[in-house]
Amino acid sequence: MPAPTRRRGRPPGRTGADLVATAREVFLEHGYGGTTMDEVAARAQISKASLYREHQNKDALFAAVVRAWADAGRDAMRPHLERLAACRDVREGLVELAGTMRAGVLSPAVLNMRRLVTSEARRLPDVAADYLEHSWERNIRALAETLAALGDRGLLRLPDPLSAADQFTWLVIGSPLNRRLLTGSDAADAADAPVDDAVDLFLARYGT
Repeated sequence: MPAPTRRRGRPPGRTGADLVATAREVFLEHGYGGTTMDEVAARAQISKASLYREHQNKDALFAAVVRAWADAGRDAMRPHLERLAACRDVREGLVELAGTMRAGVLSPAVLNMRRLVTSEARRLPDVAADYLEHSWERNIRALAETLAALGDRGLLRLPDPLSAADQFTWLVIGSPLNRRLLTGSDAADAADAPVDDAVDLFLARYGT
């Protein structure tokens, strides 16, 4: 007796983290104002009712997108900080981290999210503040903890690890980040100083 044939149903739609990732794509393509819940639901292959069950409105969906992006950035940074904490040559470790930070923060994906959040900061200040805290500030605190561990090993002299982490971050990415955001370009610029110079300046202040 032949086995019963299985009917093909609609492929399952995207929910949870997959839905948020889909929504991020739509927001980046159309901007906040040009994004509709209809478009997100269609792209995710779910009904609008299903979308609204997970996110009550577009503001809530946008907030979820921003928080997920910030958390992903933190997770991506963690192994690089662990590698720095275990280094034997502090200059070599800092140069490697600086290159990673610059490549990450100046990547088109990160720049576009930063532009998107900034464009809505006046209208959605809580979302912008959440992004600042869970992306920028949290990563600087994590860097400060790593620098403090290097200080405990006698590789750095750090009266204030948090200030040192903030200074290191801006030395590495401040100028090129400002240039990318104000020119709208994602391309590397010949005016970008080598990360080695930023590390040497940092070590002139905090090296042993």
